[in-house]
Amino acid sequence: MLIKEGDSVVVVAGNDRSDEVRSVVQVDRAKGKVLVEGVNLVWKHVRRSQKYPQGGRLSKEMPVDISNLKYYCTSCSSGVRLGVRYLDDGSKERYCKKCGSSAGKIAPAKAAYANK
Repeated sequence: MLIKEGDSVVVVAGNDRSDEVRSVVQVDRAKGKVLVEGVNLVWKHVRRSQKYPQGGRLSKEMPVDISNLKYYCTSCSSGVRLGVRYLDDGSKERYCKKCGSSAGKIAPAKAAYANK
């Protein structure tokens, strides 16, 4: 699962499918779900309480399956797949499979993977 919190993504499947770029709020790796800003909104009915004195219906975002999302590459200006590669110093990074641009490091350098 290469999508992380704070990434820009495009929804490619489901009711909220569009070309709009959205931001990832939270990632649940165990369930394979992602909470995306403004996607999969549902109504939560809330009883009146001290926390919610008005009560009523609240709009709430629900998690989306990660397979319904694509990472948004700023250099390609489109949704793309991500890959993983090792750099010359042995650190691991995410990269765009379309243009090859870097999407950030995900692991520190290891001597075993360094090119000598």
